[in-house]
Amino acid sequence: MADHYEKRDEEEDEDEIGEQDYKAQKDALIFAIDVSKSMLQPPPESNEKKADKDPAVYAALKCAYQVMQQRIISNPKDMMGIILFGTEKTKCRDEQDSRYPHCYIYTDLDVPAAEDVKSLRYLLEGEDEGDNGILVPSSKGVAMQSLIFLANHLFTTKAPNFGSRRLFIITDNDDPHRGDKDQNRIAARHAKDLYDLGVTIDLFAITRGDEKFDFSKFYDDIIYRDPATEEVHPGKVSTSKSGDGLTLLASLISNINSRQSPKRAYFSNMPLELGPGLQISVKGYNIIQKQVPARSCYVWLDGEKAQIAVGETTRIAEDSAKTVQAGEVKKAYKFGGEYVYFTEDEQKSIKQFGGPIIRIIGFKDRSQLGFWASIKKSIFIFPSEDGYVGSSRVFTALWQKLLKSRKIGIAWHIARTNGNPQLVAIIPSKAHSDCKSGESIPAGLWLYPIPYADDVREAADQAKLVRTTDALTDKMNKIIGNLQLPSATYNPSKYPNPALQWHYKILQALALEEEVPDKPDDATLPKYKAIHNRCGEYIQEWSRTADEVLSMITDARAIKRDLDEDDEDDKPKPAKKARTTAPKAGASGAAMNNAELKKRYGDGTLTKLTVAELRPILVDRGIDAKGLKKTLLERLEEWIEENV
Repeated sequence: MADHYEKRDEEEDEDEIGEQDYKAQKDALIFAIDVSKSMLQPPPESNEKKADKDPAVYAALKCAYQVMQQRIISNPKDMMGIILFGTEKTKCRDEQDSRYPHCYIYTDLDVPAAEDVKSLRYLLEGEDEGDNGILVPSSKGVAMQSLIFLANHLFTTKAPNFGSRRLFIITDNDDPHRGDKDQNRIAARHAKDLYDLGVTIDLFAITRGDEKFDFSKFYDDIIYRDPATEEVHPGKVSTSKSGDGLTLLASLISNINSRQSPKRAYFSNMPLELGPGLQISVKGYNIIQKQVPARSCYVWLDGEKAQIAVGETTRIAEDSAKTVQAGEVKKAYKFGGEYVYFTEDEQKSIKQFGGPIIRIIGFKDRSQLGFWASIKKSIFIFPSEDGYVGSSRVFTALWQKLLKSRKIGIAWHIARTNGNPQLVAIIPSKAHSDCKSGESIPAGLWLYPIPYADDVREAADQAKLVRTTDALTDKMNKIIGNLQLPSATYNPSKYPNPALQWHYKILQALALEEEVPDKPDDATLPKYKAIHNRCGEYIQEWSRTADEVLSMITDARAIKRDLDEDDEDDKPKPAKKARTTAPKAGASGAAMNNAELKKRYGDGTLTKLTVAELRPILVDRGIDAKGLKKTLLERLEEWIEENV
């Protein structure tokens, strides 16, 4: 039996990915930038517009500058620091420290502030009065163990409880100790200590021309790579090549953005019940989350320094103007013209459908799940051993079975205590990876909310549609074929929300005392010139054909209408009858008097009136007549209660 499970483990290893990729955690990031003669050497001159113009050190600092700006906006609680290593000067926590020679902390590990961004910008622009030759390389080089030990010190003192701690090393030197095995061994031991603390070291190697970065000389013993991450991100380490038209800065930013911080958790240790008495524990993660501007706040400026004003709400009785305490307030629902009151305990009992759980109630073919059934974003779930040991094995078996049999699970799901239950489809997914943009879709299971019967609405009656012709379809195929997105896929990372980015650009300009930009950068705007060059002729040809087809349809309809009119003229017209009206018992509409309304209200027969009958009644009494029947009835009932 044990041998059987060992074989299964070997087979399933390649399909599993590490849970650490999706934990909810704050991120602490340190940029370690090599300041050497080769890193300060300007690139060769080139006539190309996109050729490199900055030395590698400045490209790395600009990359850190951009990441710092992004962090202030997108992850305001995350920490970031910058260490320059290989410098002539030494600085640790504002004072020289002999333990870390030739290491200079330019920005201490902390939550980035506007002053940090300004200081880094001044350094890049050469306006930093306090730099005093910071970017001067040491003639002796640097011992990498000093850098790693310094990073260890910063992480343990400034971010000891952070779930994600990362050290980014940017260098072009593949052999910093020039073959000294003793120093290599000491550095490897310090790197192992860093790894044991949960710190990840990422290397961003820089190459030029035909040069190759030999990882075996030193960095193979320093970089500890997770096998699961290697499966998703193939290749040992991302290298940034300078001088090939793609700027070094763009390459660095692309490589660093591909190492996105882990996704945020939605719930932890949720029981997943496969059957009576069989439960495992899973964690849920928000892979997709709509981003909106941070909530604004009111600021009081009349004091010595600006302070955030905190708002308070007070309830006042309408008749006596007495302040009503929170314990004196009851919640009520209006039902049938009466108010039904609930105590706090009764309110809780109404919403009690059990504790948080995912309970599978059956399975269906995947083909039976229509695309129209998507009503909310999906939640990614992954096994956790914290609740039940062996959850990963059972979860993997369920995932593989659903994939092979093309089935989905249907489950009852409550995400939070006192939360509303919802039906979800449990859909398996394979890992889809992209070498350029990193992992796009992880391997695992997704909770896909599906509608109840009450959520489904009837579609509007379809008018008589005009069907296209084969000629128009063929011409449109050419247009669509020439307007495919890159790789025929939509990559969200290439299309930032223009409204959100514009909002933060204004905030950034005000906070950093920069010039306010004239207009936002909108990557969603169509590239009209490229569209015209690719298929302008096809679009014009399709337009001409569409005009011809439309004119033919219009002519055909006009001929049919003329023929119908001729047929009507030929038919004998019946003699008109005098219209007589008989009064109805219980008149409706605007003629209904207040007594009749009161009688219907008492009998509970107001609901039998149609919308067409309700509206003139409301208009005649000066009441708004717009809205659904339910709304109209509520307005009429309120008027009857107050006036009749």
